[in-house]
Amino acid sequence: MTPVDTDRSRHGVDTLEHWPDGQWRVRAVTGSSGKTYRCPGCDQEIRPGAGHLVCWPEGRIDDRRHWHPACWRARLRRGPVIQRSRNAPRYG
Repeated sequence: MTPVDTDRSRHGVDTLEHWPDGQWRVRAVTGSSGKTYRCPGCDQEIRPGAGHLVCWPEGRIDDRRHWHPACWRARLRRGPVIQRSRNAPRYG
């Protein structure tokens, strides 16, 4: 297995999705990093080991966020449950 193949198996492969709010890169991940993330769709934690999606606007990888798959699919129909302030702690 080459280093590129190892990287893909650990991080997944990006797909380009076309949505009414633009083009998004979406990557399914296994959640094996040991980190806890906060889903911007429901404002709930994504625990280590939980499969989820990493999504970002095309060309803006620094804006990537970790989402529950159902929250990502429903994001255009609803806003976040809780609006946190800009100074609130952010998960990774």
